[in-house]
Amino acid sequence: MRKITAQLFISLDGVVEAPDQWHFPYFNDEMGAAVDATLGRVDTLLLGRKTYDSFAGAWPEREAAGGEDAPFAKVLGDARKIVVSNQQLDFTWRNSEQLGSDLIKAVTALKNEPGSSPIGMSGSVSVVRQLLAAGLLDELHLLVHPIAVRKGMRLFEEGEAPIPLKLISAETFQTGVLNLFYAPVESAGEATYDDAKAHLPQTEQ
Repeated sequence: MRKITAQLFISLDGVVEAPDQWHFPYFNDEMGAAVDATLGRVDTLLLGRKTYDSFAGAWPEREAAGGEDAPFAKVLGDARKIVVSNQQLDFTWRNSEQLGSDLIKAVTALKNEPGSSPIGMSGSVSVVRQLLAAGLLDELHLLVHPIAVRKGMRLFEEGEAPIPLKLISAETFQTGVLNLFYAPVESAGEATYDDAKAHLPQTEQ
């Protein structure tokens, strides 16, 4: 079964909206390598419509311009791009297609397709939330920026059931950005989490 890895730029206070307004001062070679390691080696991208529109509005032009990021732009262009949307879409970027209307069923089928390369995601917060809740997201890659944005959509909404995660790896960049990989806790880990919670004082549960 193919794995799905989602990568998000996130602020210290959990904001994932409009990273173009606060992310770029922290971009360096270390972060570029981290992004390339997650998205630059995949043959399939799963994207929400807004993220797809942002990518399609920038990367084809960068590929055509032939600048230093053209090789990465070509990788994205050559990848199969599967877009989640309730609206019928017309595509101009090559290798783009629309996911079926039933997200969970369609993603389950996608994970069962042959192939060893992970399916990459970038942004697409609402899709990430749904896949996490359904147990279909295998890795959550967070690039945590040392800034409190203080407004905008956060990765996790209030009122949802807890989603325990386990830390796979952690790295600190020179800019102070934390490069963190998480995976959902499996059934055995969930029991451990519940056991630990049971030992907390009642006011903290």
